[in-house]
Amino acid sequence: MINTKHLLKVASAWTSIVYVICFLGVAIYPASRVMLMRYAMHADFPLTSNYFGFGYFISGLIIWNVIALAGTWLFAFLFNTIKD
Repeated sequence: MINTKHLLKVASAWTSIVYVICFLGVAIYPASRVMLMRYAMHADFPLTSNYFGFGYFISGLIIWNVIALAGTWLFAFLFNTIKD
């Protein structure tokens, strides 16, 4: 049985760490957004948005944590519910 409360805390910490690193990476090297689309997503899509500020940072952090926590909770629920 998985300790769901502990797993949700760990998932939130990991999500927050990765989000902060990615946000700082884009702040330091803005061309990384275009490079991600071109080389990782195999799409030549021009990104012209300049939404970059503290409010966007906080809202993105909250949104990504909600998504990660929902997925982690679903995993823990299914893992604890489905038996061999």
